[in-house]
Amino acid sequence: MLQNDARRTNRDMAAELKIAPSTCLERVRGLRERGVISGYHAEVDLQAIDRSTQAIISIKLRPQAMAVATAFQDYVQSLPQTLEMFMVSGASDFLAHVAVKDTAALRDFVLDLAKRQEIGDIRSSVVFEHHRRTTVMPLPQR
Repeated sequence: MLQNDARRTNRDMAAELKIAPSTCLERVRGLRERGVISGYHAEVDLQAIDRSTQAIISIKLRPQAMAVATAFQDYVQSLPQTLEMFMVSGASDFLAHVAVKDTAALRDFVLDLAKRQEIGDIRSSVVFEHHRRTTVMPLPQR
């Protein structure tokens, strides 16, 4: 319920679940204490803030630069264009999901990033559609 609407009141959830409000409050508190719920966030419409062009930037570091991978990851994550950053296996070391105003801004972002000495290869893929699941679904029981 909180994944779909983090502003729901404890009283509303308790009524829907047909449990006492105190029981509901204790269950939510337990989820927070165990780290299952790690925060509450507002979802921002990227078009509304003029950042409708999204891309996935694939980055391969030079082998001798792997020692600075964490610092590089922190740097890219700190850039306002970066929405998400992944360290991955395979042909790339990192994937960065970015949102910018337009393709010219994307080109500038990629060219600025490519100037960093630790980068061995950089490639970008424009995202035509982005569908994000906002709730984590339970896995089927075996």
